[in-house]
Amino acid sequence: MADRPPVELRVAVPVAAPVGQTWAALTDWRRQGEWMLGTRVQPVGGDGTGVGGRLHAVTGFGRLGVVDDMVITDWEPPAVCRVRHVGRLIRGTGAFEVAARPGGSTLIWSEWLDLPLGAAGRLGWKLVRPGFRWGLDRSLRRFASWAEHYQPAGPTR
Repeated sequence: MADRPPVELRVAVPVAAPVGQTWAALTDWRRQGEWMLGTRVQPVGGDGTGVGGRLHAVTGFGRLGVVDDMVITDWEPPAVCRVRHVGRLIRGTGAFEVAARPGGSTLIWSEWLDLPLGAAGRLGWKLVRPGFRWGLDRSLRRFASWAEHYQPAGPTR
């Protein structure tokens, strides 16, 4: 059987903030948990900016979580960040794009995921996709509101 193409998921959300502010809010990785349901993200081995930057994300609740390790493959502020998912379970590519629109900007979140476990992975995706999509939609709506009022965190002591 030939390799199947990756699963594609794309969500766009309008943001009532200019492109630069939306980009700054989006790439404030350490604060992503303030708007992304059940997710903690941190840069590893640097600040998570620029090609080659690495990010470590954990999504879940309590002791249960899924690890998502990423490497930044394209970095074009304030418009595009592309990543390669390099974890054991989550593999594929993702893109975060910010585009200008009248009255603000639009965030476009895209994922092209390579499903593990062959037929079992495809069946599992059919079962979890509605919940995954719901969580992503809800998180991005939260992001839009959060980014509208975004202020970078002050220096830590």
